[in-house]
Amino acid sequence: MLGFIDKLVNSITMYRLILYYVFGLIVVALIESSLGVLAFKPFDLAASVFVITVVCVAVNYVFAKVYEVPANIESVYITAFILALIITPPIAFERGGFLFLMWASVLAMASKYILAIDKKHIFNPAAIAVAITSFALQQPATWWIGTLPMLAFVVVGGILITRKIHRFDLVLSFFAAACVSTIALTFSRTSPLISVERLLSNTGMVFFACVMLTEPLTTPSTRSFRLGYGVLTGILFAPFLHIGYIFSTPELALCVGNIYSYIVSPKGKRVLTLIERKEIANGTWNFWFKPDRAFSFKPGQYVEWTFGYENPDNRGNRRYFTLASSPTEETVQLGIKCYTTCSSYKKALLQLQPGEKIIISQLSGDFTLDKAAGNATQKLAFIAGGIGITPFRSMIKYMTDTKDKRDTVLFYSNKTEEEIAYRDVFDDAEKTIGAKIVYNLSAAENIVDTAGRVLNGSTKEKEWKGERGSLTSEMISRNCPDYRERMFYISGPHGMVVAFTDTLKKMGVPSRHIVVDFFPGF
Repeated sequence: MLGFIDKLVNSITMYRLILYYVFGLIVVALIESSLGVLAFKPFDLAASVFVITVVCVAVNYVFAKVYEVPANIESVYITAFILALIITPPIAFERGGFLFLMWASVLAMASKYILAIDKKHIFNPAAIAVAITSFALQQPATWWIGTLPMLAFVVVGGILITRKIHRFDLVLSFFAAACVSTIALTFSRTSPLISVERLLSNTGMVFFACVMLTEPLTTPSTRSFRLGYGVLTGILFAPFLHIGYIFSTPELALCVGNIYSYIVSPKGKRVLTLIERKEIANGTWNFWFKPDRAFSFKPGQYVEWTFGYENPDNRGNRRYFTLASSPTEETVQLGIKCYTTCSSYKKALLQLQPGEKIIISQLSGDFTLDKAAGNATQKLAFIAGGIGITPFRSMIKYMTDTKDKRDTVLFYSNKTEEEIAYRDVFDDAEKTIGAKIVYNLSAAENIVDTAGRVLNGSTKEKEWKGERGSLTSEMISRNCPDYRERMFYISGPHGMVVAFTDTLKKMGVPSRHIVVDFFPGF
C-alpha cells in the first residue's frame, strides 16, 4: 500500500502535490461549512477564495511583466489558497473584510519581487503578507485551518508532502522545539500534557510545518542548517512568547526563520542562455548554457530549473536537476534522459534553441564530496544508474581538473552500450587521475549454450568486454575488494537507490559510509 502511495505522489511534482492538497482542503472546508461544522458560511469562503485568487493572479502578472521573468502560475495559486486557509472569510459584501483580503494578496505577490535579493525572495509570501497586515491594518490572520474538524485532513496531506520531499528532519525538529518552548512558557499555568495537546490539535501547526515551513525557496539547502531552521522557528512558534507588547505569531516566527535561512544559505537566481544541445548517448541529451553572471556550486549539487512554456502537463514547469558540469568549467551543463514518451517539460526543453533562456535557482544538496569526512585520502565508490550519472560527471570532471587522485571506483549501469553517457570524461579520468571505471550492461547478460556460445544480445553486446547483467554485491566486491574502506555514493532511480543501500549494508558497509542522492520534486 505504501509503495502504491509513493508511486502515486511521485508521479507529480512537489509543487503540484501541494497545489492539489491546499485546493482539497478548501473543498473539504466548503463541505464542512455547508454542514454547519465550521463557523463561516460556504458562500463566504467561496467569495474569499475568488477575491484572493483573482488579485494574486493579476498582481503577479503585472510584476512578472515589469521584472521580465516567467509567471509561475502554480506558485501563485498555492499562495492564494494558503491565504484563504489562514484568513477567516469575511461576511459576504463586508467591505472592510474584503479590503483586508485584497491587501494581503497584493503584499504576498509583491513580496516575491520587491523583498528579494539577487532575484530570490527572502520571505514566505503568505507569511510576510499577513505579518504586514497585522501591524499596518491591525487585522491578523486567524489560522482557521487549525480548527479541529480540519485536523485529520491536514495531517494526512501533510504527511504525504513531507514524505515526498523527505523533510521529516525539518518538521520533527520544529515540532520538538515548539513543544519544549510551549511547555517552558506555560509550565506555571497548566500541565505540560495539556499545553502540548492544545498546541498540536487547536492551531494550524501541522499545516504550518508541512506546507509553509518546508517551502523550498525559503528553506536552508543543507541538513544541518535545516535542523537549526526548524528549531529556531519552533521556539518562536510557541504561544505567549513576546518581546514587550509584540507577541510572536506563526507568521512572525516563519519570517524570522526565513531571515536565518537566507543568512546561512543564500540562494539567488541565474538566467542561463542556451549555447548548444546534443544527444550524447541513446536517449540522453546534454545542454550547455552560459550564465548571466558568476555561479558557484559544489560538484554534485542540484538546482531548480524554471522554464516558461505553454500548456505544461500535471508535473508543471519546474524541475530539480543535478548540475552535470564541474565548477571548473565555464558553462553550466544539464543532462536529461528522454525516451519516445516524456513530460511536456522535457519536450519543451528539447525544442529550446540557442540564444533562448531558462532560469535556475535554489542551489541545494548534500550529495557532495564534502561527505567524504573532509579526508583527502578517503577512498570513494560511486554507483550510478541511467541519468543518475550526472552528479558523478560533475564530481569526476572536478577531480580530474583539480588533479584530485583519490582512489575512486565508478560503477555505471546501463541496458546497452549506446546508453553510456559522458564516456569521454570518464575515460580521461582513468588516464589522468587513475580512476577505475566499471561499466556494466544489463541487456548483455551472459546466457550460453552447452558449447559456451552466447545466445542473447546483439553482436555488439556479445563482444562487450565489460561487466554483464545487473550490478550485484559479487560484482562490487570483485572490482572493489576494499569496499569496506570506501565512502559509497549512490545516484539513480529511487528504487535502485533503496535497493543498493540495502545491498551495501548487508555487505557490511556502515550507514555513515553511504550517501544517497535525492531530488525533492522527482
